[in-house]
Amino acid sequence: MEMEPLMKITVLGGGGVRTPLLVAAVMRRAARISLTELCLMDIDAEKLRLAGQLSRLVGKLLGSDLAITTTTDARAALAGARYVITSIRVGGEAGRVLDERIALKHGVLGQETTGPGGFAMALRSIPALLGYARLIDEVSPGAWMFNFTNPAGLATQALSDSGFRRTVGICDGANSAQHAAAHFLGVDAKELRAEVFGLNHLSWARRIWHNGVDVLPRLLADPAFIAGSSMNIFAPALIEATGMWMNEYLYYYHEADQAVRAIQADEMTRGEEVRALNGRLLEQLRAIDIESQPDAALRFYHAYNNRRSATYMHYARADAPTMDEADDAAPTGTFDAAEGEGYAGVALDLIEAMERNETLYTAVNVPNAGAIASMRETDVVEVSCVVDRDGVRPLAIGRIPDAQDALMRSVKHYERLTVEAALTGSRRTAILALVAHPLVLSYSLAEKLVDAYLDAHAPHLGDWR
Repeated sequence: MEMEPLMKITVLGGGGVRTPLLVAAVMRRAARISLTELCLMDIDAEKLRLAGQLSRLVGKLLGSDLAITTTTDARAALAGARYVITSIRVGGEAGRVLDERIALKHGVLGQETTGPGGFAMALRSIPALLGYARLIDEVSPGAWMFNFTNPAGLATQALSDSGFRRTVGICDGANSAQHAAAHFLGVDAKELRAEVFGLNHLSWARRIWHNGVDVLPRLLADPAFIAGSSMNIFAPALIEATGMWMNEYLYYYHEADQAVRAIQADEMTRGEEVRALNGRLLEQLRAIDIESQPDAALRFYHAYNNRRSATYMHYARADAPTMDEADDAAPTGTFDAAEGEGYAGVALDLIEAMERNETLYTAVNVPNAGAIASMRETDVVEVSCVVDRDGVRPLAIGRIPDAQDALMRSVKHYERLTVEAALTGSRRTAILALVAHPLVLSYSLAEKLVDAYLDAHAPHLGDWR
């Protein structure tokens, strides 16, 4: 009698503080995808130990007997994996802080994924991801890689350009229009189909169908829908002129001057705030025995997640609490294993469609393959796709409006140059990449930024010329 093949998912960067949320989502789907092992891998042994203990507590909450393994050995983690989720942060939280502070020092946006900060993170992320991709091809040929590592679209472009075709860039923001509409209409998100196009953190939804009717125009004209969604960060006149759902990260382009002023006025950058929150959580977890004090551990983790979410993009939201107010509003209760799935849900939807040969419509980051008329075949874009056992295929979008087309092509030109710079170690190409970015444009400014980043991140960047 033949034994059923083992089904293994590996998470690279499994020591991250968001891992228990991912684990909860995986456990809820484990039976449907015949999952037998979830392997968490990280180069930080202590963080991995704590994340593993929290994850096993989540398993007990959900009554799951799924095997959760942990290792610092990438080869062992990847061997036999059918799906690999990459969520790494080269340079750690300190690297993010430098990315943001260097940009702000030079008067431009200091943000993790958009603008110079995303550029600097890409220079560190791309070589590491390529190393893991080569190892996957060696020990688990045929495995799919779902890339969560930021900047997700740009990093996926580098992987695709380097020949790794079974790679998909994942971001929950790609499907934000569909979920916001479903919440407002009181229907299941799977009842809706959204037409999404753009790049990661630079995308739009042109239509949202429900029972064959495009409901987006009606929603955009409803003040209650706007007020209750992330669209409330945009000026009403801009929403009216655009006539489409806008990814919230477009705020950094359409309100660039306001964003820079607001972030500079904050006592801490978002990276510094997250570093402090992460440090506090790790101290709390180190101070107790997680296995014998599970309630305390889950309470600390619940408070951490609430506090981190409370001030996300707070400078763009009039109703957001200040950092002090968020600290004072200490949440009560404990970790809810049924919390939203976020990024993990997108990846698991894909896995479920592939494993069960079910048809899924979703938006992810994949090579364009003719979907958007003005983009190259090989350009990785954030676009509506159909997924089943045969893989992930972008749906035809055709021509897009001139304003969105111009911004998208400009940022994609920057992305192509950034990938080339990361792969070749060329300072000249890196400078030209930032010159191409709409939030920089100046050659002299780009030169200063590149030199500052190359100096600050030298231990993680290898040889540059």
